Amino acid sequence: MASEEEIMYAIMNGINFGGAKKKREEDPNKVKTKARIKSYKTGAHKSGAAKHKAEIRQRVKNRASQRKGR
Repeated sequence: MASEEEIMYAIMNGINFGGAKKKREEDPNKVKTKARIKSYKTGAHKSGAAKHKAEIRQRVKNRASQRKGR
């Protein structure tokens, strides 16, 4: 059980359950790339679901109604 002094300290100052999150410094030499994002969209990372979605996107893109303005 906590002592009365500890209880009064908690009442007056509050309770801290965890420290603040440390800010991560951005590495200025890091290269930002969209290559990985593109591979996920096209299913190149060997995910069956992503390949299936990529096929559906391709079929939609190739529809006659989608190619009118081209």
